[in-house]
Amino acid sequence: MSSFPRFTTTRFRALLRIAAWVTIPLLVSQLSAQPPEPKSQAAPTSNAQANLDTPEGFQVPKPPFSEGIFPCSSCHDGMPPNTKRRQLTDMHTEIVLNHGPNRWCLDCHDANKRDQLHLASGAPVQFTESYRLCGQCHGDKYRDWKVGVHGKRTGDWNGQKQYLLCVNCHNPHSPHFKPIKPLPAPTSPDKIHAHQEGGAK
Repeated sequence: MSSFPRFTTTRFRALLRIAAWVTIPLLVSQLSAQPPEPKSQAAPTSNAQANLDTPEGFQVPKPPFSEGIFPCSSCHDGMPPNTKRRQLTDMHTEIVLNHGPNRWCLDCHDANKRDQLHLASGAPVQFTESYRLCGQCHGDKYRDWKVGVHGKRTGDWNGQKQYLLCVNCHNPHSPHFKPIKPLPAPTSPDKIHAHQEGGAK
């Protein structure tokens, strides 16, 4: 056996010992350290920017209500609920319900407690938890939203996160995005080069 491999093995072992002496105390200090205090955030400038914690621990902004519409109880208080499916003619006529076949306002909005929604089971849901209502039919999107794959989530990688609600991107009454006209294809590099040299255009 030559001395070169032995020298390399000995040197490698020495480097491993040095690395362990440096790394192990650092790891121990990191594991025993208290987690950092959450960063203080500036006070929100409007209700739309205020973040609320949900029972599941998701931090979400206030829903984007139409101006003068919420709280619903400001108009509906003392008004007996009309649960008959019908075309609205007195109020909310600007709302076009295009969200699946045979849908009706009270499939999601609570008839008796107007400032909240309800699940298919009848269980009440606050507007800040509307993702639970959406998730009943759109389970795959709900699952993806919770882990940050669908929708928008911002915040710290290993800390506090803010989730946008479904209604921050989708109109709950007509959730499909309108198609957009695609931009033209990019110009190929050979055409750009020919054009710069005064060649074919």
